[in-house]
Amino acid sequence: QVQLVESGGGLVQAGGSLRLSCAASGGTFNLYTMGWFRQAPGKEREFVAAISWSRSSTTYADSVKGRLTVSRDNAKNTVYLQMNSLNVEDTAVYYCAAKGSEGLWTESNDYKYWGQGAQVTVSS
Repeated sequence: QVQLVESGGGLVQAGGSLRLSCAASGGTFNLYTMGWFRQAPGKEREFVAAISWSRSSTTYADSVKGRLTVSRDNAKNTVYLQMNSLNVEDTAVYYCAAKGSEGLWTESNDYKYWGQGAQVTVSS
């Protein structure tokens, strides 16, 4: 059983930056594809970014390309989401997720393990 814990959320002004972290335990972290999703109030959960277990491949939603960067440190069992040039539309609860196979998975149903979420609020 894999446990995921997000941290680093908060309130930031438009144009600012935040870095989310997701610490994993209970599994072999370097064998998991890791994904980030977000859910804004009244909206469906949507894909943000994913990184393969080998760190050689990443994929992003079009809405965040060039502003958000996913990375991982397998030695620390942690995946990161660096968020720059934030705007009010980025306000949401951000979730990290893990899938026990190589690949770039973009559907929430692909992922088996989920964190509790971290609130990110961007003010105008």
